[in-house]
Amino acid sequence: MQIGYKLATEQYGPQELIRQAIAAEAAGFDFVEMSDHYHPWLDEQGHSAFTWSVLGAIAAKTERIQLVTGVTCPSMRYHPAVVAQAAATMALVSEGRFVLGVGSGERLNEHVTGDGWPAVSERHVRFREALEIIRLLWQGGYRSYEGKYLRLEDARIFDLPAEQPLIAVAASGAASSRIAAELGDAIFATEEKPEIVRHYREAGGTGPGYAEVPMAWAESESEGAQSALKYFRWALAGWKVMSELPNPVNFEAATAQVREEDIRQRFACGNDPQRFMEVAKPFAEAGFDRLVLMNAGPDPRGFLDFCDADLISRLKQQLGS
Repeated sequence: MQIGYKLATEQYGPQELIRQAIAAEAAGFDFVEMSDHYHPWLDEQGHSAFTWSVLGAIAAKTERIQLVTGVTCPSMRYHPAVVAQAAATMALVSEGRFVLGVGSGERLNEHVTGDGWPAVSERHVRFREALEIIRLLWQGGYRSYEGKYLRLEDARIFDLPAEQPLIAVAASGAASSRIAAELGDAIFATEEKPEIVRHYREAGGTGPGYAEVPMAWAESESEGAQSALKYFRWALAGWKVMSELPNPVNFEAATAQVREEDIRQRFACGNDPQRFMEVAKPFAEAGFDRLVLMNAGPDPRGFLDFCDADLISRLKQQLGS
């Protein structure tokens, strides 16, 4: 069992994200996971720095902690050749501490290039082609590729690490789990559904499972719930909604009816370690062994201190078997 800390690019500016990553390493986290978005989910969040620049700075200012994208879409806003080069460089500058988390994307971020937002069936084909291109380029030499949607012409990555980064593939159902098993090294999810891991294993996947655990640390349960309601209510929309809406204003409208009691049911709010354990346990029971603590509370430093003093060791002791 490994425990990670979520760096919310939508919630904090780049300098603060770097400070949190350094503090997470000091607190004993095994890895930090960082979203790769063009827009925040809600305008209230107010940030969306370029993830790859911030990751490079974190790599230079830390020594031990792993760095994970959670997740990058390599088939729309980025061409997979660019992602393959960026990931290879991150693996080198972090001295092997980088994991490339990838997914088929959300309209919120990928529509900005003006190329439209295809149906999910096309997105899966594009995603599969993107992963094939990344794997191809990591073999070295000049490479070309002709897919249904994506192409590559005489491309070579000159700076390659001796060992390829792990690829963690986001999955929410059987189709994406098969892609994870066939072209990835690990699985990534935002829901504690056992069937996600089961589909992955049945398709031949043997790698670790990453999952985000919703938490909202604060001095009181009410304070934590109110913070999560204001800034993280989008997380209750569900993947079918989250992947399709184009702008923060649409998420504002889609989540207008979310109540504080809905937040309390989903998030561990407040500062009771037992409640945090209750929320994390279903993820471990579902088969995930890389738990990412996503703090929606108002005080990230307080949460990091809380994790340092108690939570990380408890999670590993009680859920690691």
